[in-house]
Amino acid sequence: MRTEPGLAKDTAFFVALLATAIALGGALAHALELPNKIGLSGEAYFVVQQIYSGWNRLAFVLAAELFGIIAVIWLHRTEPGVLRPTLAALVFLVAAQSVFWVFTFPANEATENWTQQPGNWDALRRQWEYSHLAGAALQTAAMAALIVAVLRRGR
Repeated sequence: MRTEPGLAKDTAFFVALLATAIALGGALAHALELPNKIGLSGEAYFVVQQIYSGWNRLAFVLAAELFGIIAVIWLHRTEPGVLRPTLAALVFLVAAQSVFWVFTFPANEATENWTQQPGNWDALRRQWEYSHLAGAALQTAAMAALIVAVLRRGR
Protein backbone atom coordinates (compact mmCIF):
# COMPACT_ATOMS: atom_id res chain seq x y z
CA MET A 1 0.00 0.00 0.00
CA ARG A 2 1.21 3.52 -0.81
CA THR A 3 2.34 5.72 2.05
CA GLU A 4 0.55 9.01 2.58
CA PRO A 5 3.39 11.07 1.06
CA GLY A 6 3.42 8.72 -1.94
CA LEU A 7 -0.33 9.02 -2.34
CA ALA A 8 -0.14 12.81 -2.14
CA LYS A 9 2.59 12.89 -4.79
CA ASP A 10 0.62 10.56 -7.05
CA THR A 11 -2.54 12.63 -6.60
CA ALA A 12 -0.73 15.89 -7.36
CA PHE A 13 0.76 14.45 -10.54
CA PHE A 14 -2.61 12.99 -11.54
CA VAL A 15 -4.35 16.36 -11.14
CA ALA A 16 -1.55 18.25 -12.90
CA LEU A 17 -1.39 15.83 -15.83
CA LEU A 18 -5.14 15.44 -16.28
CA ALA A 19 -5.87 19.16 -16.06
CA THR A 20 -3.00 19.94 -18.42
CA ALA A 21 -4.27 17.34 -20.89
CA ILE A 22 -7.77 18.81 -20.83
CA ALA A 23 -6.42 22.36 -21.24
CA LEU A 24 -4.18 21.16 -24.06
CA GLY A 25 -7.20 19.66 -25.82
CA GLY A 26 -8.89 23.04 -25.99
CA ALA A 27 -5.67 24.77 -26.99
CA LEU A 28 -5.00 22.31 -29.80
CA ALA A 29 -8.58 22.68 -31.04
CA HIS A 30 -7.88 26.38 -31.57
CA ALA A 31 -4.54 25.69 -33.24
CA LEU A 32 -5.86 23.01 -35.58
CA GLU A 33 -8.81 25.07 -36.78
CA LEU A 34 -6.63 28.08 -37.68
CA PRO A 35 -5.82 27.12 -41.29
CA ASN A 36 -9.51 26.63 -42.09
CA LYS A 37 -10.74 29.79 -40.34
CA ILE A 38 -8.09 32.41 -41.06
CA GLY A 39 -9.34 33.09 -44.59
CA LEU A 40 -13.08 33.11 -43.92
CA SER A 41 -15.14 36.16 -44.79
CA GLY A 42 -16.06 38.42 -41.90
CA GLU A 43 -19.64 37.18 -41.84
CA ALA A 44 -18.63 33.51 -41.86
CA TYR A 45 -15.88 34.06 -39.29
CA PHE A 46 -18.24 35.73 -36.82
CA VAL A 47 -20.73 32.88 -37.22
CA VAL A 48 -18.05 30.24 -36.62
CA GLN A 49 -16.70 32.09 -33.57
CA GLN A 50 -19.98 31.48 -31.76
CA ILE A 51 -18.95 27.85 -31.21
CA TYR A 52 -16.67 29.15 -28.45
CA SER A 53 -19.51 30.54 -26.35
CA GLY A 54 -19.01 29.25 -22.83
CA TRP A 55 -15.37 28.27 -23.26
CA ASN A 56 -14.53 30.63 -20.41
CA ARG A 57 -15.55 27.74 -18.14
CA LEU A 58 -12.17 26.22 -18.97
CA ALA A 59 -10.84 28.63 -16.35
CA PHE A 60 -11.68 25.95 -13.78
CA VAL A 61 -9.45 23.49 -15.63
CA LEU A 62 -6.64 26.04 -15.76
CA ALA A 63 -7.00 26.63 -12.02
CA ALA A 64 -6.76 22.87 -11.41
CA GLU A 65 -3.71 22.74 -13.69
CA LEU A 66 -2.05 25.56 -11.75
CA PHE A 67 -2.81 24.05 -8.34
CA GLY A 68 -1.73 20.59 -9.49
CA ILE A 69 1.58 21.88 -10.79
CA ILE A 70 2.20 23.90 -7.62
CA ALA A 71 1.42 20.82 -5.52
CA VAL A 72 3.90 18.74 -7.54
CA ILE A 73 6.53 21.46 -7.08
CA TRP A 74 5.95 21.55 -3.33
CA LEU A 75 5.87 17.79 -2.85
CA HIS A 76 8.96 17.18 -5.01
CA ARG A 77 10.95 20.24 -3.90
CA THR A 78 13.89 18.07 -2.79
CA GLU A 79 14.02 16.06 -6.03
CA PRO A 80 15.80 18.20 -8.66
CA GLY A 81 15.07 15.74 -11.48
CA VAL A 82 11.34 16.20 -10.92
CA LEU A 83 11.42 19.77 -9.66
CA ARG A 84 13.16 21.35 -12.66
CA PRO A 85 10.80 20.14 -15.39
CA THR A 86 7.79 20.87 -13.17
CA LEU A 87 9.03 24.43 -12.68
CA ALA A 88 9.36 24.63 -16.47
CA ALA A 89 5.74 23.46 -16.79
CA LEU A 90 4.71 26.26 -14.45
CA VAL A 91 6.64 28.81 -16.53
CA PHE A 92 4.97 27.52 -19.72
CA LEU A 93 1.51 27.73 -18.11
CA VAL A 94 2.15 31.30 -16.91
CA ALA A 95 3.47 32.23 -20.37
CA ALA A 96 0.37 30.74 -22.03
CA GLN A 97 -1.86 32.73 -19.71
CA SER A 98 0.17 35.87 -20.34
CA VAL A 99 -0.35 35.45 -24.08
CA PHE A 100 -4.07 35.00 -23.49
CA TRP A 101 -4.48 38.10 -21.32
CA VAL A 102 -2.24 40.32 -23.45
CA PHE A 103 -3.47 39.28 -26.92
CA THR A 104 -6.52 37.01 -26.92
CA PHE A 105 -8.67 38.62 -24.26
CA PRO A 106 -8.38 42.15 -25.73
CA ALA A 107 -9.59 40.79 -29.09
CA ASN A 108 -12.56 39.18 -27.32
CA GLU A 109 -13.33 42.46 -25.58
CA ALA A 110 -13.00 44.58 -28.75
CA THR A 111 -15.46 42.34 -30.57
CA GLU A 112 -17.73 41.75 -27.56
CA ASN A 113 -16.89 38.06 -27.75
CA TRP A 114 -17.16 38.05 -31.50
CA THR A 115 -20.70 39.43 -31.64
CA GLN A 116 -19.72 42.90 -32.95
CA GLN A 117 -17.60 43.50 -36.04
CA PRO A 118 -15.39 46.57 -35.55
CA GLY A 119 -13.50 48.10 -38.46
CA ASN A 120 -10.24 46.40 -37.45
CA TRP A 121 -11.84 42.97 -37.07
CA ASP A 122 -9.37 41.31 -39.47
CA ALA A 123 -6.38 42.45 -37.39
CA LEU A 124 -8.21 41.28 -34.28
CA ARG A 125 -8.86 37.93 -35.94
CA ARG A 126 -5.15 37.45 -36.67
CA GLN A 127 -4.30 38.53 -33.12
CA TRP A 128 -6.85 36.07 -31.70
CA GLU A 129 -5.91 33.14 -33.93
CA TYR A 130 -2.13 33.46 -33.63
CA SER A 131 -2.24 34.10 -29.89
CA HIS A 132 -4.19 30.85 -29.54
CA LEU A 133 -1.54 29.12 -31.66
CA ALA A 134 1.16 30.43 -29.31
CA GLY A 135 -0.89 29.33 -26.31
CA ALA A 136 -1.22 25.84 -27.76
CA ALA A 137 2.55 25.62 -28.24
CA LEU A 138 3.09 26.72 -24.63
CA GLN A 139 0.50 24.25 -23.28
CA THR A 140 2.18 21.50 -25.30
CA ALA A 141 5.50 22.45 -23.72
CA ALA A 142 3.88 22.37 -20.26
CA MET A 143 2.54 18.87 -20.91
CA ALA A 144 5.91 17.68 -22.22
CA ALA A 145 7.65 19.08 -19.14
CA LEU A 146 5.21 17.31 -16.82
CA ILE A 147 5.72 14.03 -18.68
CA VAL A 148 9.49 14.41 -18.26
CA ALA A 149 8.95 15.15 -14.55
CA VAL A 150 6.79 12.08 -13.94
CA LEU A 151 9.28 9.87 -15.79
CA ARG A 152 12.08 11.11 -13.52
CA ARG A 153 10.35 10.15 -10.29
CA GLY A 154 12.23 7.76 -8.07
CA ARG A 155 15.52 8.12 -9.91
